[in-house]
Amino acid sequence: MGFSLDAGETVIYEGHPSWRAIIPFYLKGVALAVFLALLLSVLGRGFVDLFLVVVIVLGVTVLAGIAKRSTTSYTVTDRRLHLSRGVLSREVEETRLDRVQNVSYSQSPIERILGIGDVDFDTAGGSGGSLFVFGGVADPGGVVESVRQGGHWGIDPGLG
Repeated sequence: MGFSLDAGETVIYEGHPSWRAIIPFYLKGVALAVFLALLLSVLGRGFVDLFLVVVIVLGVTVLAGIAKRSTTSYTVTDRRLHLSRGVLSREVEETRLDRVQNVSYSQSPIERILGIGDVDFDTAGGSGGSLFVFGGVADPGGVVESVRQGGHWGIDPGLG
């Protein structure tokens, strides 16, 4: 967990984006590796050069995807929402649960097939409120349900 719990505070949900949420990133890395291999081939480079470029691009892509996923964390306690992300720089968002007005989730057709989606928490705030998004979580409907059951606050039970 990326932050300290207050006395008596309990965790309702804790997670990271699903590995399936990183698939589009990996596909872009594969496409880049193929493009570079074709370009090097047209330029008359040898097999060793092609192989090295493909291995390096794919290796960097895999490591970047793992880093992106593992350095993004989502936590919901019975008192607050906490979102933290970043490798070199860090972005942290946090709000009290009593500010949450609505929770819902969304899934594109591809996300439904992959079993992932985004959980959206609408919070009260200045001009139009703010939105916390836990992106790419596995079973977003289950996350909404566990938050709804575990948190004793005013989210409309008909949502999700």
